[in-house]
Amino acid sequence: MADISGSNGVCLTVNTDAIQNPPPASSSSTCNKDSGLSISVPFLQKLVAEVLGTYFLIFAGCAAVVVNLNNDKVVSLPGISMVWGLAVMVLVYSVGHISGAHFNPSVTIAFATCKRFPWKQVPPYIAAQVLGSTLAAGTLKLLFQGKEDQFAGTLPAGSNLQACAIEFIITFYLMFIISGVATDNRAIGELAGLAVGATVLLNVLFAGPITGASMNPARSLGPAIVSRQYKGIWIYIVSPILGAIAGAWVYNMVRYTDKPLREITKSGSFLKSAAAGRGG
Repeated sequence: MADISGSNGVCLTVNTDAIQNPPPASSSSTCNKDSGLSISVPFLQKLVAEVLGTYFLIFAGCAAVVVNLNNDKVVSLPGISMVWGLAVMVLVYSVGHISGAHFNPSVTIAFATCKRFPWKQVPPYIAAQVLGSTLAAGTLKLLFQGKEDQFAGTLPAGSNLQACAIEFIITFYLMFIISGVATDNRAIGELAGLAVGATVLLNVLFAGPITGASMNPARSLGPAIVSRQYKGIWIYIVSPILGAIAGAWVYNMVRYTDKPLREITKSGSFLKSAAAGRGG
């Protein structure tokens, strides 16, 4: 959910005439000119990281929901919120340096609209995220059967309009935070996982009883596919995507305020990426 690779990746343009022993052509380290990021692992490994990361995120969060429903609300809303927030935090730190730790189609699409992620990689990333979520929901379906079988997906408690608005706002908030801590090199990148996880925790704490606090189309699609319950599913696809895009673009508009042009050019990660792309 937080593309922390963007804050640490370095793309170098090297004068090949000065290199006496260039690396072999089969080297796995290449420079992605579309995003200006350094790619040091095969793309397949990124997809595997997204599948596993999304799987563990959805498994932990939805398991908390199921256990809570089966045991007289023993986990409670604060407990469920903590599970979601902590799961996001540890997974960002675990695989963020491999795949960017998106785990969320709305985050992937939002980054792509801001030219921070190549569009050609968006479909496989989304497929990996939905696959991970579906596998997690399927695992829970196998573990909790009979009377313990609970729908761990998301359903609007009120009107569709209310659910749309809330999902838009909380995803906007989430993506705004992600953009701030994970794409701006003036922020403390090491705290990205903590900040994003805390944001998810807060959102689930107040929006969970109303919409389920999805913020993530994959989070809603996986349980819906396994349980074949698609009521209001369009809300959890459209609103998070629009909210994430809006959050990313709004941060891009405010990130350089109160900074002189010379300092922006020197420190702005977006301009540095653009310059690297032109230089390549």
